Amino acid sequence: MDPLRSRRFTFVPITVLAVGALVMVLPLCWMLLTSLKTFPEVMRSPTPLLPALPQWGNYQTVWEGFAYHRFFLNSLFVAVMVIAGTILTCCPAAYAFAYYEVKHRDLLFGLLLSTLMLPAQVTVVPLFKAYAALGWINTFLPLVLPAWLGGNVFGIFLLRQFFRSIPRSLIEAARLDGASEWTILWRLVVPMSLPAVLTVALFTFLWSWNDLFNPLVYLHSESAYTLPVGLLYFISRAEQLTGGSAGMVPWHLVMALATIMVLPVILLFVAAQRRFVEGVAASGVKG
Repeated sequence: MDPLRSRRFTFVPITVLAVGALVMVLPLCWMLLTSLKTFPEVMRSPTPLLPALPQWGNYQTVWEGFAYHRFFLNSLFVAVMVIAGTILTCCPAAYAFAYYEVKHRDLLFGLLLSTLMLPAQVTVVPLFKAYAALGWINTFLPLVLPAWLGGNVFGIFLLRQFFRSIPRSLIEAARLDGASEWTILWRLVVPMSLPAVLTVALFTFLWSWNDLFNPLVYLHSESAYTLPVGLLYFISRAEQLTGGSAGMVPWHLVMALATIMVLPVILLFVAAQRRFVEGVAASGVKG
């Protein structure tokens, strides 16, 4: 192929990707700039693009004024517990589906995947009644327990696909050396599948960190709120935060809280970006 034509074919997709990335970044930039404005600047029409003087105190107001440090810690606790439960249960399940030759294995795996099509709204009523009977409402157990019972079907699927790309001869050699299945899983398969494990952990963190539906259903006291529910609570207390302006939402403070919510996700993705891409790409190598 002609070098000039090759460069042209390379330039077009890069340009399209760059424009797409810019479109994705613009809302984040707007959120950050709004979080640094004053309330009058936000309400001005047209709203100025840049703040006249960055108001870093907005973050202090959000963090301390309504105990949002507690909401942050609640979200962090739930996310860490969900990630731990997901890894400890999805890895053995994925290993079994990948390497155990049992009757109707593929049928069982297909039935497991079919549960992904079941909307959460369908099961919320029976689950709520069950958790209420156990006295677990307004605790973190309804948010954390499913992860410890193998409830992350997508994680099982992703890990199973990656595990199947590992040569079976390595598994058989470890068995001939006398290694137990538990040892093979945690000392051979999981270390070799670290990109996929980190990918599952990242997806799980994103789901747990941004989850609004489940905390809104099961958490009823302010001290137990996670950040997404805390954001709604924040908006409901708008009049106190705007000096008594009835019906006026303090969007500069809302954007400050949203920035606090997004920042850990961005930092985590930047830190695990290479492993994340490897895990997603390699999980489809072998079906």
